[in-house]
Formats: sequence, structure tokens, C-alpha cells
Amino acid sequence: MADNFIRATYVYGNHFWDFYNSQTKPVQDKIDWVIGLVRVLRIVPEKFFKHLQGTDGIYELRVKVGSDIYRIFCFFDKGNLVILLNGFQKKSDKTPRQEIERAERLKKQYYEEQKKK
Repeated sequence: MADNFIRATYVYGNHFWDFYNSQTKPVQDKIDWVIGLVRVLRIVPEKFFKHLQGTDGIYELRVKVGSDIYRIFCFFDKGNLVILLNGFQKKSDKTPRQEIERAERLKKQYYEEQKKK
């Protein structure tokens, strides 16, 4: 099965897991399903995976369960490695700037840690 993956995923830090573990089972299942799409589809529909304009390579995984909307921020490293950062439940049309800034901070921390290795 892993041979069918186009992209690998890696969770950086605990922010994603804190968010994921606080969700209901149906939301977790949908998050897993969307991450699966990102791993196996060459072209992921924008409905599920979209670059955030005005950022330096931050993408959002887009999850909808019923009328609830969730976003998980990520970025690419080393080609096809998707680094999952933080998630939140979206409560308005506009993505909160503080969530984007948090993702950008985490991305910067990730690269600073990679330099030390």
C-alpha cells in the first residue's frame, strides 16, 4: 500500500495531535480520509487541499463534516513530504490571521530544527 503513496506526511510537534485528539470520531475519520487523498492523488481537488494566498508555501487541508468546517495547515519539504502543523475549527468565512501566523511560526521552527540535525 505504501508503494501507492505519491506524498508522505509527517506531523511536526504536538499542535496537530492536540487538535486531532480533541475531535469527535467522525471528524477524525474525515481528517484521515482527506490526508489519504493528499497522499495518493497526483492532483488533489482544491475542495480538499489549497495553497493559502499571501503565505510562503502554507497549504490548508480542508475538512467539512456536516455544517462544521475544519482546517489543517501544512507545507511541503523535500519535494513530496507534507509537514502537518496545526488545525482549528473554522467559524467564519475568513481564515483567522492568528492561525496563519501560528502555522508560519511552526514552519520556521521546523526548518531551524532541521538545520541543527
